[in-house]
Amino acid sequence: MSELGLQQVEAAVERIRAATTVVPQMAIVLGSGLGGLADQVRQPVILEYAQIPGFPTGGVDGHAYRLILGEWAGVPVAVLQGRVHYYECRDMSSVVFPVRTLVQLGCQGALLTNAAGGISSECRPGSLMLISDHINLLGTNPLLEFDGPTDNSRFLDMTCAYDPLLRGVVRAAADALDIPLADGVYAANLGPLYETPAEIRMLERLGVDAVGMSTVPEIIMLRRLGVRCAAISCISNCAAGRSAGPVTHAEVLENGARAGDDLCRLIGRALPELAAVIHRDDALEVL
Repeated sequence: MSELGLQQVEAAVERIRAATTVVPQMAIVLGSGLGGLADQVRQPVILEYAQIPGFPTGGVDGHAYRLILGEWAGVPVAVLQGRVHYYECRDMSSVVFPVRTLVQLGCQGALLTNAAGGISSECRPGSLMLISDHINLLGTNPLLEFDGPTDNSRFLDMTCAYDPLLRGVVRAAADALDIPLADGVYAANLGPLYETPAEIRMLERLGVDAVGMSTVPEIIMLRRLGVRCAAISCISNCAAGRSAGPVTHAEVLENGARAGDDLCRLIGRALPELAAVIHRDDALEVL
């Protein structure tokens, strides 16, 4: 049984519903240096994570640790302005608790973002990558602690972890806005250290295009809960061994901000269509 089980989720939902009448359709998670995108939310209701029972808080620069509810591009949304990483709390149930809560609030679709180091030649600092698949290098996953059924339904298929239909919507929005958008595989590393050049060479041979320290746990939990997901990496730095100097968090935040304008326009363009298609059952048809 997870320490942060259903009762804690219900307590968090009760606290949020006491503050707003918004019933969000889409969950949006903003990664390192991307919190400013939440300014697009209209008539926002803002709750600090510390105000919500069970919500974890951290201390990483570039994460505001706030939940914002309102409308973005006419769509009711719940925006997580920052996340807590596994390396901070070493408790996977805490990492995924916010997205579990948003699903209980009503979200049926999710768009996640992160800052990532670019490995492939298409993933340069300041660019965007639409995640097509991932490799989990965290050494664990949130379903080990999930207080859900213990029958055969616990065995989760991850073939379409990143929903093809939602990815198609994001791709069409990027094309319409003439925003370059690479397509690639994301690897989640434990952190908080960055990878060595040898590790990056290994990941390249494995077919990885970008690497970071987040997103995968949330995707796994969201898929377990039946939520359709898409995710975008903001390429915030060249991976180790690919640039002249060392990788720094300041560089991550600076390049995340550079990509933020394009990401903001992309989300605003894609959101209405994402909200329109999350109820469709034809995702596999576009594989």
